[in-house]
Amino acid sequence: MKTIIADKIASVAQHLDLKRELRVSEDIPCEEGVLVAAEILNSKSSYNQLELTSGRMAKLRQGDVIVGALGHRKALFGYSGHLPESLRPGDVLQVLNIGGVLGVCDSVNANFGAPFDARVLGAVLVFPYLGERIGVPARMGVRRLDPDADGSTGGVPVVAIAGTCMNSGKTAAACALISRLRHLGLAVDGFKATGVSLRRDILAMEDAGARRTAIFSDFGVVSTTAENGPAVTRMLLGQLAEQRPDVIVYELGDGILGAYGVEAILQDPGVRDHLSCLMLCANDPVAAWGGVKLLREEFDLEPQIVTGPATDNTVGKDIIRERLGVAAINAITDGNELGDAVAAMLGLSAQRS
Repeated sequence: MKTIIADKIASVAQHLDLKRELRVSEDIPCEEGVLVAAEILNSKSSYNQLELTSGRMAKLRQGDVIVGALGHRKALFGYSGHLPESLRPGDVLQVLNIGGVLGVCDSVNANFGAPFDARVLGAVLVFPYLGERIGVPARMGVRRLDPDADGSTGGVPVVAIAGTCMNSGKTAAACALISRLRHLGLAVDGFKATGVSLRRDILAMEDAGARRTAIFSDFGVVSTTAENGPAVTRMLLGQLAEQRPDVIVYELGDGILGAYGVEAILQDPGVRDHLSCLMLCANDPVAAWGGVKLLREEFDLEPQIVTGPATDNTVGKDIIRERLGVAAINAITDGNELGDAVAAMLGLSAQRS
């Protein structure tokens, strides 16, 4: 065990009250969610920030000592990588995302350049036993994942927002919807069900007026998959429903076709049974057509609204309405209309003017 001083602590360590002075161990369990300290070895001019536990974005520089979590990532538009099989101080990993996930990079996105390399210093230790200096490896999350969670919402209406791919406007749609419902006097809770650890989207939901928020990483999940995605979503639904909001809004990160488990979630009876409204975000009319067709034919789900860049002007909206028979409302320019439409679908009346 030795002492190090961390320059930046990533948001994956959000649930631990870590200070800059840390104890680290040479014994490093190669398990998802284990927190490690590492030194940044190179500089970058793009994709060069780290989300801190405060939610702020900080620029990483060569020589910075950071705290991140071991994990994997399978992103369509980003770095992809896997969990190492063994690890010891001096080994080099890559920073796979802005939230501080560390792993072995398998695929590089040309738009972002090579990822940050990080030399591992050791596993971060916490000392849970009162009066004893017995350190154990720190792990992200506040609760353990329950694979048998039933996702019961007790009748609270639920709106899910899915997309045809990453960067299709899902978070913008969630925030526009939350903002309008909040202005109608409704208590709105929100969460993000899939993706790789990064709190930026649920912080945006809070800024939009969400009363309470949550994310899959609260349960120690670094990156969602088809195996853990349904259970995570059911747990998040049940957790937020306990406080009896008027409505729950959640975002399914990535796209309907992807490696983060969206398909498995949409096929899970424990999720589907509590779904009140499904919104689809699409980048263009062809994506909207394919997304609606996929939802109808493979998932037996009917999206109530299409939004995203495909609805940026009347041309796209007209195509979607005429060819697909689905409402098309832009979340950026017509956020109030979007929120009013969803409120009407759910039978929610304004609580104040």
